[in-house]
Amino acid sequence: MKYNCLNPIASIGLSIFSDDYEKTDDVNAADMILVRSAAMHDMEFSNNLKAIARAGAGVNNIPLDKCAEQGIVVFNTPGANANGVKELVVAGLMLASRDIIGGINWVQTIKGEAGVGKLVEKGKGKFAGKEIKNKKIGVIGLGAIGVLVANAATHMGMTVYGYDPFISVDSAWNLSRGVIHVKSRDDIYRDCDYITVHTPLIEDENPDSNTKEMINKESIEKMKDGVIILNFSRDLLVSDNDMEEALKSGKIAKYVTDFPNDKTANMDGVIAIPHLGASTEESEDNCAIMAVKQLMDYMENGNIKNSVNYPNCDAGVCTTQGRIAILHRNIPKMLTQFTGSFAALDVNIANMVNKSRGEYAYTVIDVDTSVNGDVTAKLSTIEGVLKVRVVK
Repeated sequence: MKYNCLNPIASIGLSIFSDDYEKTDDVNAADMILVRSAAMHDMEFSNNLKAIARAGAGVNNIPLDKCAEQGIVVFNTPGANANGVKELVVAGLMLASRDIIGGINWVQTIKGEAGVGKLVEKGKGKFAGKEIKNKKIGVIGLGAIGVLVANAATHMGMTVYGYDPFISVDSAWNLSRGVIHVKSRDDIYRDCDYITVHTPLIEDENPDSNTKEMINKESIEKMKDGVIILNFSRDLLVSDNDMEEALKSGKIAKYVTDFPNDKTANMDGVIAIPHLGASTEESEDNCAIMAVKQLMDYMENGNIKNSVNYPNCDAGVCTTQGRIAILHRNIPKMLTQFTGSFAALDVNIANMVNKSRGEYAYTVIDVDTSVNGDVTAKLSTIEGVLKVRVVK
């Protein structure tokens, strides 16, 4: 089995691959692709390609629908870089509350003068700030990163409000009991001195589900005067034009973003960090390890974990003679056709797992005999089948 790396991937992750795997520079010969930030939307994928693993959480650089249509499973690594991002959010809180950057820059202007110590004592008052203890912070999105941020804020003595209508069981278990659960974003907009966003980018007509530019003129009007906004999640969660107006008016005191662009990099009141959230050795190692393990489990067992375009599916380790994985559309009568195909070839099904996600579905079938070309050929002719793969 061959894999290709579109970006440098931490060696600690690649070292997990067994001797059954071989690195190739020919992307068209690869069964798997590992990627970080390389743009893949204009790429043409060969029939060999079975999976793509993004060593990170965001997948905006990967054409998910195109991959789904070609039966290519796309993985990401949620939570692997969570601590690195959390630590930078905490740093962003400090940078926005205390004029640390302004003070540091000012020292650079006086460092060549005599009596720097006296000048510092005389001029430091211009850079006084606020402490975060006993202040209110709203955390929108309580996934792997949001939970860590919320918990850290409670430990620093802040009153923490959390909002996430889709919170997972794992996140709920890991969330500090001190976090106050609210039922709408408006509660956070109205009450909090700091607001930090940790949600995926979702475009939806339902305003409760939509997150694209959710920080906009309308939501900003509901906020406290002098609020501080932090965005270490997605660039498009915030309307740059509305943010600019709010900063000019003083409605928003500071905007901390990890996603500088042509506009925000030139806006007063913005602390623009060059996308450093997951740029730590530990985060890159964790992402690489998780990505490789997920690819190996998919290639060797057909199991899917942390896919962004196909359903998660755990069929365990195959203990029968053969296993077939079928990637297909989520339409009626597919399972009937699958079982009928096996019956027509006199192949007994020992076990079957079927999962669906939106327009797509995934079926894993274990059989009591070795899988031959007749089986895969027959399954491939069924309308709605996108890819058939012999796992064993």
